[in-house]
Amino acid sequence: MDLASVNEELAEIDGQIADIFRALQNGFQKLDKIKDANRRSRQLEELTDKMRDCKRLIKDFERVVKDEAGSVDPNTAKFLNERKQSLIKELNSYVALKKQHASENKRVDLFDAPSGEDAFGEENVLLASNMSNQQLMQHGDNLMDETDQALARSKQTVQETINVGTETAAALKAQARHSF
Repeated sequence: MDLASVNEELAEIDGQIADIFRALQNGFQKLDKIKDANRRSRQLEELTDKMRDCKRLIKDFERVVKDEAGSVDPNTAKFLNERKQSLIKELNSYVALKKQHASENKRVDLFDAPSGEDAFGEENVLLASNMSNQQLMQHGDNLMDETDQALARSKQTVQETINVGTETAAALKAQARHSF
């Protein structure tokens, strides 16, 4: 069935949606070839904007279908509803693709090293990006435990140093008394 014969506005909206779907398909193909994380992120943002536009157009499509509901026969109404569902399904497939790419691109700053240690930081970012949330939590807990242990060792070393200093001072005081 030709949408233009049902409603010119529906045909125009459907054409705009088809254009966006082509742009999304091309955009995701390009995304697979982009190696630079910043460029991939920008491309993903552009694709997300296109998906928002598409969602708005599908809502417009739905609004026009509702406006036409009383003036079309049941077969046409069924066709229009199926077309809307088809558009939603296609958009959802792009949303799923976006989520997949976003999760692949995700970088967790938790393990970023301070500046000057970029190579180490990059290694940690790559490590973090391949971990589940549970693994990230476990890794963070392990790092905190290691830090706590290092602090305890440092406190012990400080206390030992104070003890040695106290003993040295006492020995020097005793020596000073005996030398006079």
